[in-house]
Amino acid sequence: MTFSAVYKNRRVLVTGHTGFKGSWLACWLSRMGAEITGVALAPDTNPDHWDLLKLNISADHRQDIRDASALAAIFKKAQPEIVFHLAAQPLVRRSYKDPLATWSTNVMGTAHVLEACRQTLSVKAIVSVATDKCYENLEKARAFREDDPLGGYDPYSASKAGAELVASSYRQSFFGVKDAPLLATARAGNVIGGGDWSEDRLIPDLVRAVAEKRSLVIRSPKATRPWQHVLEPLAGYLTLGQKLLQGDRSFAEAWNFGPDDSGNQTVETVLTKMKSYWPSVNWNVDSAPQPHEAGLLHLDSGKARSVLQWVPAWSLDEALATTAEWYKNYLEKKNVITVQQIDAYTAAAQKSGARWAA
Repeated sequence: MTFSAVYKNRRVLVTGHTGFKGSWLACWLSRMGAEITGVALAPDTNPDHWDLLKLNISADHRQDIRDASALAAIFKKAQPEIVFHLAAQPLVRRSYKDPLATWSTNVMGTAHVLEACRQTLSVKAIVSVATDKCYENLEKARAFREDDPLGGYDPYSASKAGAELVASSYRQSFFGVKDAPLLATARAGNVIGGGDWSEDRLIPDLVRAVAEKRSLVIRSPKATRPWQHVLEPLAGYLTLGQKLLQGDRSFAEAWNFGPDDSGNQTVETVLTKMKSYWPSVNWNVDSAPQPHEAGLLHLDSGKARSVLQWVPAWSLDEALATTAEWYKNYLEKKNVITVQQIDAYTAAAQKSGARWAA
């Protein structure tokens, strides 16, 4: 049984369940028989993955995590055993346009979620989702490790570093005593996959361009990112959650979940590979000045591989092929193949020897 069937009939609260990554997580948890309470804003894209999934969950709250009292009331009613905190303002360029909303959501919103966990005795485990952009990025070739300094140039990156500090403070100040929740943070790379229609992201921008029969305009063709399918870090989050629910305090710390070196590729390389699976893909480079974004990002996931025995199940080529397959099915046939791809990923993980899939 995947994840030792730990999520079957388990009360799980997911913040940000209407977002790209959160909707994939909710679908996977639902497939495993979890009782899901969702807390999030309404989706801000059309179409959106969450509404396409049509999941039947225990409770679907459209609530801003910046409202501490409303959040506390939801926790009191739901009595979750584990919390996956994914709600955030997740876009770099939007953070330049609205830095205060970014800071208040990512830092104070995280504090509100952790305080609600602290006040809810049923909560045994918390996985707070961060990003590879939370590290102080000096554009060096060495991959980031979990003990590297936190930082951030743009408001998004800096606010996610702030959220990590909030989590660390709660872990040391409140969650170190007996029977307190166990809290881990999880830092992933650039995730791709079907169902993402966010603004200013490479694959969603590409899908819109293909749908409108035009060439995609890209900003930084040589920028390098750790690309991975969305299911890869989600498997890491679920593995962490399993360990925390089993009461193992040694896992209550920060973890990286990124691809191997072959997944660290330039934007231009990703587009070239994508075109091989989807010939309609075309692009050109915008020469206009752009706000600062990191040119080089790379995660060292050695700890997750050796300690959690988490390993990527899909190569970058497989991630891109399945992403193209998802969007082509939707654009051409209005088919949503999320569940089928979760099952295919699980089968691939079993072949790769991932402990969670055994």
